[in-house]
Amino acid sequence: METVVSGMRPTGKLHLGHFHGALTNWLRLQEQYQCYFFVADWHALTTDYASPQGIRQNTLEMVMDWLSVGIDPAKSVIFRQSCVKEHAELHLLYSMITPVSWLERNPTYKEQMKEIVGKDLSTYGFLGYPVLQAADITIYKANKVPVGVDQAPHVELTREIVRRFNQLYRPIFPEPEVLLTEAQKVPGLDGRKMSKSYGNAVFLSDPPQEIDAKISRMMTDPARVKRTDPGEPEKCPAFQLHKIYCTPEEIETVTRGCRTAAIGCLECKKIMIKHVIADLAPVRERRALYEKNPQAVEDLLAKGNHAAQQKAGTTLAEVRETLGL
Repeated sequence: METVVSGMRPTGKLHLGHFHGALTNWLRLQEQYQCYFFVADWHALTTDYASPQGIRQNTLEMVMDWLSVGIDPAKSVIFRQSCVKEHAELHLLYSMITPVSWLERNPTYKEQMKEIVGKDLSTYGFLGYPVLQAADITIYKANKVPVGVDQAPHVELTREIVRRFNQLYRPIFPEPEVLLTEAQKVPGLDGRKMSKSYGNAVFLSDPPQEIDAKISRMMTDPARVKRTDPGEPEKCPAFQLHKIYCTPEEIETVTRGCRTAAIGCLECKKIMIKHVIADLAPVRERRALYEKNPQAVEDLLAKGNHAAQQKAGTTLAEVRETLGL
């Protein structure tokens, strides 16, 4: 069975964007591959090194959501990055052979240096995070890495580091392939990308009344100023949720009703809201059990940490022997 590695920074409770952007894909992958899903808590420090106070609680919240949607520790290894020190050692060894120019040309590095304000990102940790990412992937000898098109260059850098290592020493690591994922685009309540930082998110753990209240006030087609104004569904952010959650018949009904002004925006959204609430009901139920027993989550992570460490330790022993360490 081939190996897949993927991780998330611990940002706390997850929302619909996370679910449709990554978690639904993880659910499929765990049935086909040996999966390692990790809490990228060291990566969280690359931009938020000055405020690490929430990492531990955010880790628990995020892993609760993973488990609640069906990520199964019996099928996948779920662990904390910082509990497997082999990641850090391989990162150090990779940093010895990685040219600085490779890191400076990273498109994400350039983009975030311009866009993120109020933080000093002129640190080695931020410049060198792709090297740590390469260690995260290759310490488990991953064959595939699930990413969106915009993240493919990150995996290509990992492949370059692997090629350099294998050529300098001996072939130890497979070159991981990009496993492109077709993530469904989930708009936030204000029409922008759904994000916790924008305050426009519907969380997986939100109770039904809160889901109803949030989506009821979600932005719609700006052209529909009055109830009698016709609209264009494709210009309505809420319609993107209809396409995810509603039946073909319901989509046809709301499309026709919007364009002819036969249906109001709130009435239209209510058709979709009932599906969102119904789909998240079992997730909330499972999450409530973990909230009552957070130690169970800690125990699952400890077991996953141990499993990850065993695999990572075997790989690192090969590396150390090869380098004469």
